[in-house]
Amino acid sequence: MQNIHKIKQDMCDIGRRIYNRQFAAANDGNITVRISDNEVLCTPTLHCKGFLTPEDISTVDMTGKQIAGRKKRSSEALLHLEIYKQREDIRSVVHCHPPHATAFAIAREPIPQCILPEVEVFLGDVPITKYETPGGQAFADTIIPFVAKTNVMILANHGTVSYGETVEQAYWWTEILDSYCRMLMLAKQLGNVSYLDQQKSKELLDLKDQWGYKDPRNTKEYEDCDICANDIFRDSWKESGVERRAFTPPPAMPAKPASSGNGQAMPDGINEEQLVKLITDEVMRQMKA
Repeated sequence: MQNIHKIKQDMCDIGRRIYNRQFAAANDGNITVRISDNEVLCTPTLHCKGFLTPEDISTVDMTGKQIAGRKKRSSEALLHLEIYKQREDIRSVVHCHPPHATAFAIAREPIPQCILPEVEVFLGDVPITKYETPGGQAFADTIIPFVAKTNVMILANHGTVSYGETVEQAYWWTEILDSYCRMLMLAKQLGNVSYLDQQKSKELLDLKDQWGYKDPRNTKEYEDCDICANDIFRDSWKESGVERRAFTPPPAMPAKPASSGNGQAMPDGINEEQLVKLITDEVMRQMKA
């Protein structure tokens, strides 16, 4: 049997952590936990997340109707409910405005991949949704194209939403993402962002698979994608206004090495024309020797 009071206490604890990390100013952000097929615990609207008590937490049904609680539920509950409808495995959703990740939301700059091992293992490709006015069903629907392939998203010109099996896990993905975005900004100020190569990136994807973390790049659908080029959600960029402006793209790293035409794999980073030239140069060198 679930201890509902303990779950509410956990939500209050995450609220304090969000507030203390400056991921939510004033009454920003909202937290939910699904406790049954038709019941979801929800933080209240117009209430600072750093000072929640269990008594502040309301209960809503899967339509968004409030069925318990002394304070009105969050105005953005529909976003959370849509995630639960799309993902039966998810039990908690956290939405807030972490400043570094939200800077990417404002710039609509895609999050570069294949740079930090922890991010590759825990997050993978992070999509940016198209913008909609927060609160309504149209806003909630912006997550639908992405929700099955990730556990964290950037909401254009708004903030982040992340989700998991527990409220703490749901929060983790946001904390990892904001920390990573801050590191990217600092590295950019130093003048360089170095990418991991194809072999090392593939090793991280293999570890991710072994540890039970899902990644679209480990599926048949994306076996031929460029594993470091944000290929999973690239088709959505135009509609969402996403474009690389601040960070240069990684060097091309196809999942499968190019073939020389005789069944032999080409050396990394060398195409057929370059290989012919290398062989020709070597033959001429040998003839002159």
